[in-house]
Amino acid sequence: MSFSFQKIDKILGWEIFFIAAAVYISTVEPTASYWDCGEYISTAYKLQIGHPPGAPLYQLLGRLFSLLSFGDISKVASSINLMSAIASAFTVMFLYWNITLLVSHFLSKNDEVRAENEYLILGIGLSGALAYLFTDSFWFSAVEAEVYALSSFFTAIMFWAILRWERGSSDSHGIRWLILIAYLIGLSIGVHQLNLLTIPAIILLIYFHVRRPTVAGVIGALAISMVLLTFILYGLIPEIPGLFARTELFMVNRLGLPFGSGSFFSASLIVTMPVSYTHLTLPTIYSF
Repeated sequence: MSFSFQKIDKILGWEIFFIAAAVYISTVEPTASYWDCGEYISTAYKLQIGHPPGAPLYQLLGRLFSLLSFGDISKVASSINLMSAIASAFTVMFLYWNITLLVSHFLSKNDEVRAENEYLILGIGLSGALAYLFTDSFWFSAVEAEVYALSSFFTAIMFWAILRWERGSSDSHGIRWLILIAYLIGLSIGVHQLNLLTIPAIILLIYFHVRRPTVAGVIGALAISMVLLTFILYGLIPEIPGLFARTELFMVNRLGLPFGSGSFFSASLIVTMPVSYTHLTLPTIYSF
């Protein structure tokens, strides 16, 4: 792949971002839309608790964007709506790069894209991203205070990261993309659980890259993704807050320690949990 093609690809991606941002910011809702948006705006502005299962990361980021109102309460809603507009613009940008990465994979030979296919790849990426930019449902979510715009951003960037890993998995530092994906999945849970649906696609892409596909292998990869989904959805998400709650109750009610002692202990336990990356090698990760 020539340097000029990579450079043009990056420039077009950022140009699409600015086009999308201009469209969404210019059409952003000036106040709260008539459904959950009012709740998200108020809970973000006051850092309160929304409806289950909650969206703590969304509310924290929304609080930061609410500061753009500069004390004018009438501008709080539009300031938080602006977060969705910017997140949606980034989503369209990463969608463009996802398309060009996928198309270049199918049109490349020995990891090299022929010169006559370069503009075809760029054109397909542009048409796909610009078409998505103006779709009805996505445009609506891009201009209001709802979790779906930020959730779409996490979906797009996670899939982009796994495609980047696929292109550079032979690199000794390729595992950094998998670590980034795990981190993004953790962050995305604080926005919406819909992003967990990217896990089967990621597992399948890893499987097709490291193994010759068979029916049994595909079923096994899907089974692994289902086990991982179940563990995150019914294990990590509810049990980690439960651990904090039980430890807090025990240390305060039984041991008579000050409030927050149990939470501090649980947080310290999780942070200091011994995790060694020294023996973490690619063959052990892809052994399935």
